[in-house]
Amino acid sequence: MSTEAPDTAAVDKIKSSAESVRSELGKVIIGQDDVIEQVLISIFTRNHALLVGVPGLAKTLLISSLAESLHLTFKRIQFTPDLMPSDITGTEVIYSTDTGDKQFKFLAGPIFANIVLADEINRTPPKTQAAMLEAMQERKVSVGGEDHKLPEPFFVLATQNPIEQEGTYPLPEAQLDRFMFMIKVDYPSEDEEFEIMKAYTGSTTAKPETVLTGEDIVEIQKAVRSVPVADHVMRYAEKLVRVTRPGTEEALDFCNKWLGWGAGPRAGLALVLAAKAHALLNGQNHVGCNNVAAVAPPIFRHRIIPNFAAQSEGLDADAITAKIIGAVEPH
Repeated sequence: MSTEAPDTAAVDKIKSSAESVRSELGKVIIGQDDVIEQVLISIFTRNHALLVGVPGLAKTLLISSLAESLHLTFKRIQFTPDLMPSDITGTEVIYSTDTGDKQFKFLAGPIFANIVLADEINRTPPKTQAAMLEAMQERKVSVGGEDHKLPEPFFVLATQNPIEQEGTYPLPEAQLDRFMFMIKVDYPSEDEEFEIMKAYTGSTTAKPETVLTGEDIVEIQKAVRSVPVADHVMRYAEKLVRVTRPGTEEALDFCNKWLGWGAGPRAGLALVLAAKAHALLNGQNHVGCNNVAAVAPPIFRHRIIPNFAAQSEGLDADAITAKIIGAVEPH
């Protein structure tokens, strides 16, 4: 793999590719521009994302439409309380050969696809969640002592209903950390909701066209890795992470006051990688502190844990992240 920074032509091509995907998704998804950008950043950095919002906000439609705009295999797993780990990863079955011998054969589960939609991942018990998240991390499945590699590219885009709803099993923080982004899907604006009503109560609905292949995605992933990051930008990302940790010398006063615990080292890696992709999507061949700040909210959203003092003052992770960005000066 080349370590040379992408030239202007390569940057323009990547920006154009992302705009083509956005344009195709725009045929189906009205609004949600930030959500689409964050999903693309997750894919272009070879990472996974968790979409959070109340039911009915087109989270599933967004992911299935994205699969249509990319020439990739797509599987949807509907998580339910009775789903078993083998229902996701696959299992071995015994079959008879022509000679009458009995042999084991691996039947691949739905996780063997380029894009996997893990729908309502917090509706299933921890054992099944753990099997899913292990496969995400290792990018392979072990059954009967044999490893089965997952295809490349491979992304899990999971959806989660708000944990206050009945019948949910919240993902532990250590497992949440495996998602690069927690993407917040909000209600549409008044104008967007009006457009949605017009678009989906007629006789026809648009379908996205395929604009990128798996090979294109892999090339973009290589280009993202090769984007240079100056030391002062890296230090800025490091500082954003380190000031979140209550009880340490570097922690900001309000982080000591409002956070139960702060972001771990994986947050710093995510900040730098996501900032590289954010730069490319905006036509830059270098990373600035502004790119790091732009991707911080969905990275910190599930990695800094507000305590009771913060909750009593009506402060969530996003509000505290905004204060952190305001308090840490770019180098």
